[in-house]
Amino acid sequence: MKRNRFSIFTLLAILASMTACYEVEQLTNINAKKKNSKVLVKEIYTGSLIKSANGVNFGPDGNLYIASFGGQEIIVMNKQNGKILKRLGPEDGVISPDDLAFGPDGSLYWTDINIGEVGRMTPEGVVTKQFVAPGVNPITFSEDGRLFVGLCFLGDGLYELDPDLIAPPRQIIASTPENPFPLGFLNAFDFGPDGKLYGPLFAGGAVIRVNVGGQGTPTSTDPFGDGTAEFLAGGFTVPVAAKFDSKGVLHVLDQSGEVFKVNTLTGEKTLFIKIQEGLDNLAFDSKGSLFISNADFGSVVEILPSGQPRTISREGMIAPMGLAVLPGSNNKDALYVADLFRLYQFNGLSGKKEKVYKGDLLGREGNLTTPFTLSADGQNLIVSSYFGGVVQIWNPQTDKVLQTFEIPSVPVDAIRFKDDIAVSALLAGVVRASDQSPIFPEGTLLIPSGLATDGETLWVADLATGTIWQLGSNNIPVELATGLKGPEGLAWDKEGGLLVVETDASRLSRVDLATGEVSKIADGLSLSGAAVGQDAALPPSNYFDGVVVGQSGDIYVSGGGKNVIYRISKN
Repeated sequence: MKRNRFSIFTLLAILASMTACYEVEQLTNINAKKKNSKVLVKEIYTGSLIKSANGVNFGPDGNLYIASFGGQEIIVMNKQNGKILKRLGPEDGVISPDDLAFGPDGSLYWTDINIGEVGRMTPEGVVTKQFVAPGVNPITFSEDGRLFVGLCFLGDGLYELDPDLIAPPRQIIASTPENPFPLGFLNAFDFGPDGKLYGPLFAGGAVIRVNVGGQGTPTSTDPFGDGTAEFLAGGFTVPVAAKFDSKGVLHVLDQSGEVFKVNTLTGEKTLFIKIQEGLDNLAFDSKGSLFISNADFGSVVEILPSGQPRTISREGMIAPMGLAVLPGSNNKDALYVADLFRLYQFNGLSGKKEKVYKGDLLGREGNLTTPFTLSADGQNLIVSSYFGGVVQIWNPQTDKVLQTFEIPSVPVDAIRFKDDIAVSALLAGVVRASDQSPIFPEGTLLIPSGLATDGETLWVADLATGTIWQLGSNNIPVELATGLKGPEGLAWDKEGGLLVVETDASRLSRVDLATGEVSKIADGLSLSGAAVGQDAALPPSNYFDGVVVGQSGDIYVSGGGKNVIYRISKN
């Protein structure tokens, strides 16, 4: 199991730049003797400073507060220059924040979507939490100080909470076995001048308003009743947030990159601006300036009076994970990187970004899933996602899904193995994608992680025990190497070795396939942190640390700690 090493990686950040490189010693095993040589470790790409920018709001101090689900933190940022002033993380009770709001007394409230809790931090720093339901997401206060939250993705519904988080939550709109999704994922919402709650339906392509009623039963004079939703406007792609400016104008954010103004009397919508795809939330500062967060690319922008966006915090990869290489033009590596909501293609030599593909969070049929791990499969890629619960065969040239396998046992990694696809699954060990039958005997692995093969032999890492298991032609698993520190990504190097990303040791190592001896290739790598706190909705590996060997023999490693891609080559 990994520990959170974010503070260590922050110290390493002074070494970072898009073309920064440094030398580290490599220890290789030659005839059981260690010999010093050197490799060159180069950061060929640097991504966003934020691991998904989700809910945003301005605090009483005038700073911008950003909920980062991917980073398991709330970031306090200077809205002028983008400087990060403070981070609130698991040590502060922040586990999986998706949205946030401020109460009348200045207390910070946030929703931990994975564990279903709402947190409150008073101005004095006292933290209390209350369980509502998995999927708790949007949160806001009414003008008279009442607190409301909704469910999205992991549930559906609307609740009123006691601002002190003491009295039980009051269900306003609830799911039932007959109707588990009564709304269609109500997302970031806001109260209008008429006292009604306005919000987007993420899966419904529409904006609704709800009369939340009083503390008890609905009044007979109320035309909508307590909790009755009314359709306002439709025709959106994936609406994610609805907020009012100081003049009472409703602004609706669409993941398509479009921002609309919606007339709350007629439902007519007017395109205000269109910017980068992947938008998540918006907030207005005390002067009426509009700030927008982007979940897919981890950026924050301000919309200037001219309608042009001003970057507050840069965009880029937010969670680089699994890697794969396909032949590129002029014998260059076409490097593919899984990045949670997106899938990137890079020139392996220059690190230049060439294409970006979108993963579908809703898992709609025929669409690329949210990518966590990748492996080459001829001209195709095998993509696995524990978010989506699937393994896909996908063609990057056509952006078409050729085949999808449902993996109910939580897929971690997947590769082509003989006439099937081997899947390491959190709840089942290693199974065949076609029929879920076991490849490794059940009970061999505690926490299955990365996979690798040479076509005949299959290797799998056990994250819990630090063991690399080998399955040969006799189908009897044997321990190849033990004592590794949080092994995740694996890659066969074609030279009698197996590359292993040791996440807990922040290094890349090599296992000699003949002897099982482990040697170090590079250390001091900024790898992903673990899922910390009580976030049981995430697998122990959290974000997968991947490794792949290019056509030239260069090694690529995903550095999720700083959102970088490393290329490691002989010096």
